Amino acid sequence: MSISLPERTATRVASLTPREIVSELDKYVVGQSKAKRAVAIALRNRMRRQQLPADLAEDVAPKNILMIGPTGVGKTEIARRLAKLAHSPFIKVEASKFTEVGYVGRDVESMVRDLVELAVNMVREERIEEVRAKAELNTEERLLDLLLPPRPAAPDEDPGRIRDEMGGTRQRMREQLRDGKLDERTVEIDVQEKSFPSIELITGSSMEEVGVNLRDMMPGLFQGRSKRRRVTVAEARERLAAEEQQKLIDMDVVAGDAVERVEQAGIIFVDEIDKIAGREGSHGPEVSREGVQRDILPIVEGTTVNTKHGMVRTDHILFIAAGAFHVSKPSDLIPELQGRFPIRVELEPLGQAEFVRILTEPRSALIKQYIALMATEGVDLRFTDDGVATIAEFAALVNEHTENIGARRLHTVMERLLDEVSFEAPDLDDKSMTIDGPYVRRMLADIVKNEDLSRYIL
Repeated sequence: MSISLPERTATRVASLTPREIVSELDKYVVGQSKAKRAVAIALRNRMRRQQLPADLAEDVAPKNILMIGPTGVGKTEIARRLAKLAHSPFIKVEASKFTEVGYVGRDVESMVRDLVELAVNMVREERIEEVRAKAELNTEERLLDLLLPPRPAAPDEDPGRIRDEMGGTRQRMREQLRDGKLDERTVEIDVQEKSFPSIELITGSSMEEVGVNLRDMMPGLFQGRSKRRRVTVAEARERLAAEEQQKLIDMDVVAGDAVERVEQAGIIFVDEIDKIAGREGSHGPEVSREGVQRDILPIVEGTTVNTKHGMVRTDHILFIAAGAFHVSKPSDLIPELQGRFPIRVELEPLGQAEFVRILTEPRSALIKQYIALMATEGVDLRFTDDGVATIAEFAALVNEHTENIGARRLHTVMERLLDEVSFEAPDLDDKSMTIDGPYVRRMLADIVKNEDLSRYIL
């Protein structure tokens, strides 16, 4: 059994041990070692399964994970970074957005269709990288044909001499084209105009299926017409390159590989699953929450979903569900769905110490982002240790006295703190700015003291 990953990528991913997977996740997410450990084991088990005989591998089901923890503690980020590390098709959906079959809204099978579309684009981009060099050569030849059309030989001329002259001229022009000296020249090319007719159909099936069927039944209706246009060589290069890349890619093969990748390596992150937890008879405006659970159940258990790229089996897709479970609890889910998430991990709330690490440690830490953003304006932004500690202290304080939104509070605090610098940056005479403890207190103290004001501003 094999997954259609690029060979080098597949080899690199397969060599990662659970400890190395956790180490990679540590570069982007602070703390939450239990959750990282759980997803690392799940990913490693997926790799192990690929080494088993086909008949045994078919029976090895993925151990789906239920993450329990408040908002802003890293649930989504852990799943997203895991998928990126494994080069797996990944999609995040919110359970509360789905409705039971028979109601107006999105049906649960749409999560699989969306994942397949994402995988098709992923595989297509990989194929484009493989054929890019050849496509560029073909594009160059087409541009040279447009810039230097072949000249027919006169009756008294030697065709061989004309070919030699044209060859020399074409070579000189090729060098100019590669150097970008001809980018402003104009050429005539055929441009495909997109045409999207306005058609609305109301049927018993989902709108996704209606879109699929329309394109299958009337492909010519959606192709548009080609029109002759004069464009610059630079624009023509982009358009012609896209055409050449498309010619070199077999989309049927791409779709087949994408479906296989979804079936064997797909990851679906179902957020807000606690919002559909609860028994029938509970008060509230929700549309049959238990009905949505029963619709999700066969997808998680393993079923076949019809997509425009073919039938997709969900037996070996890894599902990671997450929820805060403030009001409900995991046992409020229907027993069948509970049984499909055997691994449960509780994520810890974040405090001041974690906020300091979040601000400074990850590769794309918030402070690094703001320093880089201000550097584009020529501003040298510096943060002292006591400045960072004070920012973390204020964020933890606001979370404690208002709604606890975890690390997302750091975004609001940082924006408020640097509001003045961000606005004045282009006009500052002194391009050096130090953010220390006293500066942070001066900018935020009044807002934090006034609890009503902090609810609206922070």
